[in-house]
Amino acid sequence: MRFISLLVLIFMASFKVQAQQDSIEKTTVTLASLYSSNASYYGQATNEKLPYILVNATVRFPIGLYFSAGSYKLLNYGGGLSETDLGAGFDYDFNDKFSTGIAYTRSFFPSNSPLLQAANENNVNFSANYSWPWLKSSFSADYAFGKENDIFLSLTHSKEISIGSLFNEKNALSLAPAIELVAGTRHFYETYTTKKNNRDKSNGKGKSPVSPGNSNSTITTTVPADSFNLLSYNFKLPLSLSRANYMAEISYLLSILGPKAEAELRQQQSFFGLAFYYQF
Repeated sequence: MRFISLLVLIFMASFKVQAQQDSIEKTTVTLASLYSSNASYYGQATNEKLPYILVNATVRFPIGLYFSAGSYKLLNYGGGLSETDLGAGFDYDFNDKFSTGIAYTRSFFPSNSPLLQAANENNVNFSANYSWPWLKSSFSADYAFGKENDIFLSLTHSKEISIGSLFNEKNALSLAPAIELVAGTRHFYETYTTKKNNRDKSNGKGKSPVSPGNSNSTITTTVPADSFNLLSYNFKLPLSLSRANYMAEISYLLSILGPKAEAELRQQQSFFGLAFYYQF
C-alpha cells in the first residue's frame, strides 16, 4: 500500500511535500484522491479489469501517530462503494537515514466483491526504510487476515530525482523510479475463485462439468496456497509536481508475476494512475 498498494494506503504514510519539514512539529491533515486504471493486490491483477477512484484522509500527530479513513469505488462494477477502510499507525525516525513504522488497517467489502483482497479484511504492516547516499531501500512485512490468512514480504529500491520546476521555481518536478519484489502466500486466491464461480453461475456463465473420460478435458496444476513464493516484480515510475502544501502525481506501474502465478491472474499488467494530495 501498501496499495496497496499500490497499495496504496502506503502512499499516505510516505506522502512528501516541500512543506513537510515545517509541519513536523504540528498536527497535519492530508487529503488524497487517486484514480487507477486497474486494481492491484501486491502487483497481482485478475483478468477482470477493475479501474477505480479512491479518496483518503489522514491525521498525523507530531509524535508519529496517525489515523486514516478512506474508500474507493470500482468504476465498472456495482452501484455502491467497493471498499471502505479505517487505519492507525505509528512511525518513528531513528535518525535522518533510518525509520520504521507499524500500522493496522480494517477494510469493509460488500459480500460480492470481485477484489482479490476481499478475503483479508485485516492487515498489520511493519515497514523499515533506509536512505543510502544514492537510493532509498524499504522493507515491508504484512500479515493479512480475515476469511483467509496470508503473509507478504516486499523489498523496494527507489531513487528520487529532481528534474527542475514548472512555470516557476516553487513548482518542483521530480521522478522517483522504483523496483519492488513481492513474495507471499496465496490463501486469498481460494476465496476469490469461489466468489467468481458463484458470480459466473448466477450470470449463466458457469462451466459444465467434464467427465473423466472426455478427451477434451484439461488438468490444471495449482500451487499450494500456503507455499511461500515470489508473487511479482513491480517497476514504478511516478512523476510528481509539488508546491507548498500540495502534490499532484501521474504514475506508471509495470507488474510481472512470478513463475508460479495462478492462471486466473494476468501474467503482465500495466497500471496508470493519477493522484492529488493536499496537506493542511
